[in-house]
Amino acid sequence: MHVFLTGASGYIGSSVLRALVAHEHDVTAVVRTDQKAQAVRDAGGRAVVGDVTDTDLVRQLARESDAVVHTASAPDVDPGFTRTVLDALVGTPKPFVHTGGIFTFGDSTDISEQSPVSPPALTAWRVPNEAAVRASDVRTTIIAPGIVHGRGAGIPAMFVGDGEHEVRLVGDGSQRWTTVHVDDLGELYVLAVHRAEQDGYAVAVSGHNPTVRELGEAGAHGSPVVAESADASRARLGAEYADALLLHQEASGAHARAAFGWDPTGPSLVDDLADGSYLR
Repeated sequence: MHVFLTGASGYIGSSVLRALVAHEHDVTAVVRTDQKAQAVRDAGGRAVVGDVTDTDLVRQLARESDAVVHTASAPDVDPGFTRTVLDALVGTPKPFVHTGGIFTFGDSTDISEQSPVSPPALTAWRVPNEAAVRASDVRTTIIAPGIVHGRGAGIPAMFVGDGEHEVRLVGDGSQRWTTVHVDDLGELYVLAVHRAEQDGYAVAVSGHNPTVRELGEAGAHGSPVVAESADASRARLGAEYADALLLHQEASGAHARAAFGWDPTGPSLVDDLADGSYLR
């Protein structure tokens, strides 16, 4: 299968690229620089230097492909990109896999695909875009990843200590984050392409829901772990970002396992911070 991929040089997109290539799919990725193009080629894909806001390019690549996977999701990109792809794929059996996010569901101890949405200001822009994707006649699936970790990157890197400088929690650290390893996430995107569901949706989490304090203590490696007030976190990180990270979110990922045949096997985020990819 020939897959048109966006975001191939990013954290999630590079994992999706690796997974697609491992499953022997041909991948064409749009990237902005020659350096990123070389990274795509090194990973086994074909690179096109351009921009996902280029409507003519996106339309051409969508029509030439057998599937489209969009991981370069952003508020200034999604409305135009999704509209162009949906127009290009309508009337075909080609799947379109779009990226959402767990913050969309707000505070919840049992997030599922049927949960009501209550996004923080940081990600409120996703809601109308996802509604447009789900209302189309195209075979669409939205993947909503939890807090993504692995390969020493992502949001959890904020908790990696050096034995000297303090590791600051977000708030008092009592809130839980629902998590997914980046390599497991890449595999779920491949399964979504294969499934080619009509209006599919998958909450992409491993079932590990640690507290932020547990994460700070796992990643500290001898550094002091310091809690702070919610207002202090907002001042340090910016109000919108902090408010998203202060959400208490728990989920099991049961639907992705049952419906997609997904089997996440990566380490938990606590283990990853304690003795995995975040060690320097």
